[in-house]
Amino acid sequence: MPNASLKHCTEVSFETISKTPPREKANLYFQIIYIVSGTGFLELNGNQIRYGTGSLYLITPNDKHRFGPDQKTEQLVVRFNNDYIREYRWKTIDHVESLLYHSSHLTGCMMKNSADRFLIERIIESMIHTMKTEGQYTVDLLFHLVNSLVVIAARNIAQIKPQNLPSGAETKIQEIITYIQSNINDPEKLKASNLSKEFGISETYLGSYFKNRSGETLQHFIANYKLRLIEHRLKLSDMRINEIATEFGFTDESHLNKFFKKLRGMSLSEFRKKKAHPTKAVA
Repeated sequence: MPNASLKHCTEVSFETISKTPPREKANLYFQIIYIVSGTGFLELNGNQIRYGTGSLYLITPNDKHRFGPDQKTEQLVVRFNNDYIREYRWKTIDHVESLLYHSSHLTGCMMKNSADRFLIERIIESMIHTMKTEGQYTVDLLFHLVNSLVVIAARNIAQIKPQNLPSGAETKIQEIITYIQSNINDPEKLKASNLSKEFGISETYLGSYFKNRSGETLQHFIANYKLRLIEHRLKLSDMRINEIATEFGFTDESHLNKFFKKLRGMSLSEFRKKKAHPTKAVA
């Protein structure tokens, strides 16, 4: 079956593996991998995870991975790079940002919503059918299917609690975290005065409420979430520093650099030079 190079640096491929490669490999792009058939293990950053038919995984540019099949394994692989991340934002879900942030918390298959399995299976079947038939508007159809897959993946990853959030945490603290993540670019909405009004918690009690239920202070959570997104901008995009500062509500480059250096111990330019991967177009 031929690979399909799509718009905006995205690729869909049907792949078969029958043996374990000698070492984990790194990539320059993101991958969503669906196991069409087969069983075995996925070794991800040194951790082994069992996989089977219907498993769905996210592999980021920071990850090293390899598959060790028990039997011949068929996969549908969707690859996309930073151009897709930069250009595709929808009104109701900042889908790739969600994937980027929560990806470090994943320990296995990303499917958390059982009802979405039916949708994923239908999308994968449609992708395979479209790649086999190669009819008119194949590229456009596949591209829309990729978008649908990414949205469903993001919806499931969003259900994975942050690392410090205890199991059984009440709904309100999860709603506060979701609100913060959705409005991370708007400093006014992240002020304690606004959060207290939004969620009906007194401003004096909000800080202790958040810490007792999440395991970290409100300001620490906001700063670290914002820092993580800024790091991804520096590593995976060619955005200028002043553009990043504007996006996240900093007054100027100096303000952003001071924030970043305090938390990371190096300047923005030093981090970008040290950490940035060379870009490689997938399509």
